[in-house]
Amino acid sequence: MKRISAILASALLATAAASAQASGNPAAGKQKSQTCASCHGADGNSENTQYPRLAGQHQSYIYQALHEYKSGARQNPIMSGMVANLSDQDMQDLAAYFSRQQGLRTLPLSGGD
Repeated sequence: MKRISAILASALLATAAASAQASGNPAAGKQKSQTCASCHGADGNSENTQYPRLAGQHQSYIYQALHEYKSGARQNPIMSGMVANLSDQDMQDLAAYFSRQQGLRTLPLSGGD
């Protein structure tokens, strides 16, 4: 019984954490994403391979990456400057917007046939 209770408690905590990060507003994120477009593309599909494609990434991953750039856990001078003035809500909104964009699809590599 204790084991089931522990599993349920863990599931509840995971759900609460996911819903806290999933509270972003995609429409607000679209407005805030204009600064991101010069490197990452208007919809998060960068045409320049030196910049990551954000479109279709998991919302929690985008939020975590932004948060880590802001805290300094991830080191990148460009991104550190870009996120310096973002609030937590800004990061949630951007993550919600980019996660809902259609990522580019690529064709599988041929097997050399």
